[in-house]
Amino acid sequence: MVDVEKGVRRVTFALPLGIDHVHCYLLRSSSGGWILVDTGLGARDPEAQWRPVLDDLDAPIERIVVTHMHPDHVGGARDVHELTGAPVLQGREDYAQCVAAWGHRDPARFVAYWSSHGMPGLTLDGVARESERLLSAVHWLEGPHLVDAGDEIDGWRVEVLRGHADGHIVLLRDGVLIAGDTILSGITPAIGLYPNSRPDPLGDYLETLDRIEELAPRVAYAGHRESIHEPAERAREIRRHHAERLERTQGALDGEPLSGYEVSLSLFPGELTPVLRRFATAESLAHLERLVFEGRAGRAGLAYVRA
Repeated sequence: MVDVEKGVRRVTFALPLGIDHVHCYLLRSSSGGWILVDTGLGARDPEAQWRPVLDDLDAPIERIVVTHMHPDHVGGARDVHELTGAPVLQGREDYAQCVAAWGHRDPARFVAYWSSHGMPGLTLDGVARESERLLSAVHWLEGPHLVDAGDEIDGWRVEVLRGHADGHIVLLRDGVLIAGDTILSGITPAIGLYPNSRPDPLGDYLETLDRIEELAPRVAYAGHRESIHEPAERAREIRRHHAERLERTQGALDGEPLSGYEVSLSLFPGELTPVLRRFATAESLAHLERLVFEGRAGRAGLAYVRA
């Protein structure tokens, strides 16, 4: 556990995913306790994972906040709730997505979605296996306290910053942004088009980058990698990255209708694991849809052509 500044502690857990760690944050509450933001993956033995953290605190965890419904952020919510008795707070829209993704799973529809976007059989098999394996580590909590943009949690203002996840929330107070995965150092947050997602996730994310510039926080404590000490400048860098990626995506459309999977092979060449190829396909689809919204590409069924 690391004190990143007065009243803000960071605890890091290993991940067996494409990225090898996730940060969770502990915020000192006005009553002297702690607010936990994000929970890592669910654990086979929650006591073994969380007891060292709880014993290192000088006061109890009073509330648990989930920034978004991805496995490495919501996965341990029920574990910590059961260990501490603390209520879980989650964004209203994010919780609806959480229920759709983890509570109402339809494996056949999940596979059909990626197949419809051109993913071949062997890759589909790997994606399906990994999805089922991951499900056992997503211990989301039914019936959390729902929060909306503009709500306050012990003086921290809730903002909804979409893109990486449709209902992603962050906390802001005194120039400090508890950012989840809305902005990262050294890598760009994954922006993908998924079943049940909003129609233009990259458009949503570009609005999020505008909002981060407008808010101009002093520091952003992110879900992965290092803290960001010039978040507004980092937002501008990420916007430039997506402008370049949009150019490359448009350039990949060579006249014949191409699926999202086929475009991903151009944008993300080389051998990838099925899971990483799924991320690559989702990201390619998000950029293709943004091109459609901008009038720079068109749809041909579920394939895409240059406008």
